[in-house]
Amino acid sequence: MIPRSITSPKKFIIGQDLLAQLDSFIKDFGNNALLICDEFILERVQQQAMPCLEQAGITACAEKFQGECTDNEIERLRLVVETQGANIVVGIGGGKTLDVAKAVAHYSHASVVIFPTIASSDAPCTAVSVIYNENGEFDRYLVLPQNPDVVLADTRLIAQAPEKYFAAGIGDALATFFETRACCYAASLNLVKTRVSRTGLGMALMCYELIVDNVEMAMEAVRRQEVTPALEEMVEAIVYLSGVAAESGGIACAHAICNGMSSLEKFNHIQHGEKVAFGLLVQLVLEKADIEEIENVIYVIKTAGLLLTLADFGIDEFVESDWREVVDIACSPANSMGNMPVKVSANQVYQAIIEANKLAQRYHD
Repeated sequence: MIPRSITSPKKFIIGQDLLAQLDSFIKDFGNNALLICDEFILERVQQQAMPCLEQAGITACAEKFQGECTDNEIERLRLVVETQGANIVVGIGGGKTLDVAKAVAHYSHASVVIFPTIASSDAPCTAVSVIYNENGEFDRYLVLPQNPDVVLADTRLIAQAPEKYFAAGIGDALATFFETRACCYAASLNLVKTRVSRTGLGMALMCYELIVDNVEMAMEAVRRQEVTPALEEMVEAIVYLSGVAAESGGIACAHAICNGMSSLEKFNHIQHGEKVAFGLLVQLVLEKADIEEIENVIYVIKTAGLLLTLADFGIDEFVESDWREVVDIACSPANSMGNMPVKVSANQVYQAIIEANKLAQRYHD
């Protein structure tokens, strides 16, 4: 019988001003670090992290991430690790930066520390990297043999990030419970190809409850760029609970729709979590979910300021051929639509997209 599993990072640290303390969190895992950074954080890394690493006797080099988690970018950075002789990779930035850091560390047989600068997805804690092609389209999930060694969530840094990224993280995390529940009902496998654990389902439920309870006050805190208890609880839900629960529980329709939408160039500017949130509405339509459940989800989407209707996404004209393409990708064996409790056809998914948009329109104002 296939076992159940719970997988998570070795350490998850949530606090403030962690960049200047980076040496204390990585010294047990390596003494030669490649820091893969988003462009906007590079100067701060050089000013705050590099001095403390040097003082601790840790060799370090900061390298700018080129913007897309592709096979070419992974190989480029792997060669930097090889040339430098680095034994630890530190990813500092958004979700794609973190995904590329995890992949580079895997192929380099190095330890990995993850330092999200935004709470835009549950990527930090998972043993998965989402790989895209050079056009920015979803290619595949790279399932890694282990989770990050350390994940550092700096709430002060996250609170200073643009509001839209925090909202996107809420959208991504919002789907966790519903997708885990679907996988549990379907007796499907989770992201590490084992059965759904009851702990994973419990963590997914806790994630959802923290989001519903804190979304209003957490968004207010982000708008003021303040660290509050509500913001801290939301960061824990987005970064830790969502990631660990998704990995131990699994993904279903919401992420499949998101991946399908990534195939259309018109959605390239839309964040992952925003597409997942719309995918969740499609999933709830397919499940014929209780209206109270749907209204709670829409409350979170609207309170977080997420896109709700296709018109909000900039889709003024519904082109059937585009959405048939989205559905074909979402329903392909490489995606997670097969984790739904009841087998659904491509046409059912297509009709659910139309119904989800109509549903969103009714609650738009």
